[in-house]
Amino acid sequence: MRLIITGVTGVAGLAVYRAALADPAVQQVTLLTRRPVPSWAVLPPNAQNKTETIIHKDFNTYSPDLAHRLAGHDGLVWALGKSSLGMTEEEYTELTYGYTMAAARALKDAGAGSTETPFHFVFVSGNRADPTEQSSQMWARVKGRVERELPELFQGTNMKAHTVRPAYFFPSKKYPQDRLNQRSAFLRGFDVIATPLFSTFISHLYTPVEDLGRFCVEVAKGRWPDQQVFMNTDMRKLVKELP
Repeated sequence: MRLIITGVTGVAGLAVYRAALADPAVQQVTLLTRRPVPSWAVLPPNAQNKTETIIHKDFNTYSPDLAHRLAGHDGLVWALGKSSLGMTEEEYTELTYGYTMAAARALKDAGAGSTETPFHFVFVSGNRADPTEQSSQMWARVKGRVERELPELFQGTNMKAHTVRPAYFFPSKKYPQDRLNQRSAFLRGFDVIATPLFSTFISHLYTPVEDLGRFCVEVAKGRWPDQQVFMNTDMRKLVKELP
């Protein structure tokens, strides 16, 4: 399998990348990113041989050559994104909705998905995203719009849209440098307090980041092909059943 990953410099994207590198069924990982994987990110020895990095500066547009190059893959995990804090609705909409849909359209127009094997487009959303766009939370409306429109866009094609809705997650404890580089001092402090609280008392609102990474890769590989939306509780249950 050949897999595309976006958002690799973020918490979710880096977890997905590590999971893909560890999966023998994934022969190649293509990183679609504005900048290379940072030097502080600890990766397995096979990373260099298994990875192709495409530096792409404008996620609103794709040349025909790039679109066809990407369409030759088998799936994509769209983990590009950030917190809506400090962003206007217009800014957040471009980042979360505009970029995602631009890539989806480019892949569709380039003919992603063979007659035998569907192309699985996995969108990393968020707990309580709202496809009806009635939520009072701006981020939930925007992510919900993506969740609603991706399947509509892929109708009549051999592309399938899947949404993963993680809850609270944080950089892996296995890699201390991740937390130092991906979280502010305030959020690192919050993680210390919130992690035992969430994981012990409200586990349905907590997502182990390693589980998130592996789960997204499995969905992109075509496991659970007919399920469109995976709530956090679904994911927590299904990932435990993996071999």
